[in-house]
Amino acid sequence: MTAAPSHPSWGRLPTSTPAQVIRPTSGRAPLPADAEHAMLPYGNGRSYGDSPLNNDGLLVDTRSLDHLLAFDVEHGVLECEPGVLLADILRIAVPQGWFVPVTPGTQYVTVGGAIANDVHGKNHHVAGSFGRHVLDFDITTSDGLTRTCSRQSNPKLFAATIGGLGLTGLITRIRFCLKRIGGPFMDVDTHRFDNLARFFELSEASESDYEYTVAWVDCSARGARLGRGWFMRANHAPAMGQPNTAGPKPGPNFALTPPFSLMNRATLTPLNTLYFHRKRRQRFRALQHYQPYFYPLDGIRNWNRAYGPRGFFQYQCVVPPGDAQAAIAELLERIAAADAGSFLSVLKVFGDVPSPGMLSFPRPGATLALDFPNRGEATRRLLDSLDEVVMAAGGAVYPAKDARMSAAAFQQYFPRWPEFSEYVDPAFSSNFWRRVMGDKQ
Repeated sequence: MTAAPSHPSWGRLPTSTPAQVIRPTSGRAPLPADAEHAMLPYGNGRSYGDSPLNNDGLLVDTRSLDHLLAFDVEHGVLECEPGVLLADILRIAVPQGWFVPVTPGTQYVTVGGAIANDVHGKNHHVAGSFGRHVLDFDITTSDGLTRTCSRQSNPKLFAATIGGLGLTGLITRIRFCLKRIGGPFMDVDTHRFDNLARFFELSEASESDYEYTVAWVDCSARGARLGRGWFMRANHAPAMGQPNTAGPKPGPNFALTPPFSLMNRATLTPLNTLYFHRKRRQRFRALQHYQPYFYPLDGIRNWNRAYGPRGFFQYQCVVPPGDAQAAIAELLERIAAADAGSFLSVLKVFGDVPSPGMLSFPRPGATLALDFPNRGEATRRLLDSLDEVVMAAGGAVYPAKDARMSAAAFQQYFPRWPEFSEYVDPAFSSNFWRRVMGDKQ
């Protein structure tokens, strides 16, 4: 058993007391039989907030459970342990004409983490969340039992574990479906749009013909330019005509943490303006390797260090379709008025493809994701203000990216929490769960 790293979540928000870490070497007996402290599975540390933290407890580091167990190349069904990274799967699957069915904005998440957070991607409007593509998994609980869960076998535990933030036990084996592709390149069509209304027009016009849609938004713009940005829609390119070139080379590395955030009031507005005007053309189309399209930030190693020693808050919300444009406009206005713009601002419309998970975040509507340098109480006040808009609209905030939502907010966002709590393993807990449950534990 060893001490956990001092910043085990990607937002680098300080944690007061390091947990202890156990690293199982086999999925057959992965949990201590007489643990004195609450346990929590820990993947590759790419969740932003405190959902992977467990102060004064145990973290079960799943990166040691990293074996690919089986790959049905004919049907695209893959079986693996929970610590396998999406990057490991893509390295093997893409040359054989397969791709992960759903991917978040980084390939360096574990499959176990993808289930625990029920991750979503640019193709939610057609593919839903990751959990929809899971066939079955094995989960070991603190009573020593290992259960196989699927839609037919232990269906309630299956539903609680998908999006369940690692609180229902330790997943030791997963089987899920991949999707067939023609090769590693994407056919990407990029549009510059001048306001928020135009974003919603492009999104609606694109959802039937494009599998992947997403937009970058200039958070510093106001007035008639509010919500302007770049809209990127894409499909996997067919096998014929793809360039015979390798993927991108490794990019730069933030080897050291600067003494202050490089994303600050002096830099954010110029960065947003420059990025918005990066091309003279309003529209361009190109073949692009899947890595820079899906994972642009993976090309900058340790990019989270750019926010300095205090780290940053990630905030992702979803608001229902009926009030989406007005709610997103109000969110952007409040961010601009607080002079707290984000450079990494992503806007997308979710579809109505339901997830099997009880606590899954994706639901129909528009989702906005942003990064805010940690300026202490000023940042928390801004995020509380954004919560007011989201709660009034009947939306939700993503637990995987949260480090401060209130218990009342969580319980409104996820009304199935009482049902879910029945499947929380009594020996498992997290900083996040203790915070949002409060005296209800």
